[in-house]
Amino acid sequence: MTVHVGAQAPHPNLFQGIWHLADPKITLASVASMVLATGLAAHDGELAWGWLAVTVLGIFAFEAAKNASGEIVDWNSGTDRALQPAERTPFSGGKRVIVDGLLTPRQTAFVAAAFYALGILAGLAIVIWREPAALWFGLAGTALAFFYHAPPLKLSYRGWGEAAVALAYGPLIACGTYLVQRHTLTPALVLATVPLGLAVMAFLWINEFPDARADAQAGKRTLVVRLGLPAAARAYALLVAVTYGWLLLLPLAGLPPTIWLGLAGLPHAVAAARRLLRHAQTPAELVPAQTWTLLAFLLLAVGSAAGMLLARALGMLWLGA
Repeated sequence: MTVHVGAQAPHPNLFQGIWHLADPKITLASVASMVLATGLAAHDGELAWGWLAVTVLGIFAFEAAKNASGEIVDWNSGTDRALQPAERTPFSGGKRVIVDGLLTPRQTAFVAAAFYALGILAGLAIVIWREPAALWFGLAGTALAFFYHAPPLKLSYRGWGEAAVALAYGPLIACGTYLVQRHTLTPALVLATVPLGLAVMAFLWINEFPDARADAQAGKRTLVVRLGLPAAARAYALLVAVTYGWLLLLPLAGLPPTIWLGLAGLPHAVAAARRLLRHAQTPAELVPAQTWTLLAFLLLAVGSAAGMLLARALGMLWLGA
């Protein structure tokens, strides 16, 4: 990854820059995946809280590292600099730590390296002292985090970023977190993580609309850019339908019907789809829809996890009776 340092930030602020790179709004996707995994694991047994804390630390570190390394790639490509003020929203446009002068490119690269190192250390602790098979999840997660922006893969620039997000925030993080707790995986568990991955993908999808013009100008060919805004808005509605249709089918895989509590996110997702279909080309009008999409995946995760805990509680009551 090349770091161009010709344009230095006028007033660097390291701590504020790091805070932006650890953006709580984006980190919520990881939180949602770990919440779902914790609910699934708690349904099947007692939790190892210490190892859950190590897992959380490692995943948060990789989140911040991905954001930092991505900032450098987006700075070099010019996509963040090409955004106009009217196209910015609280949920899109990157972290802008270099563009807004919080960090220099060199500082951003240092922050990325430090967070990748912290994430790798947490992962190695899990592999050595808890669950060796977690190595493969760690390797896959590291690769997706780095190559989401960075060459030679540049997944987000070549129309693969959306699929990478669905994989990472659905099966990868959730199954990896579950594996650390239970030391095993089942097909039903993997299927249970897919709706959340799709719901987080929908959050990325809607956030790409305000960036579409600048992305296209910089050669960042996201699926929204490739499809065009009207078709991409219709695809978003289809994505919502697939997400919650999949959730409805999960009891057929042996999961308890209480997992349908994840349908709590559906009204927000539908409202977001309707607004997007009306205002796909007006970034300022999309902020409520972006917020609703965020709430949708959070409620899906929390509701599904609560449903699994409820199923365990009902099962214990049944056995006790």
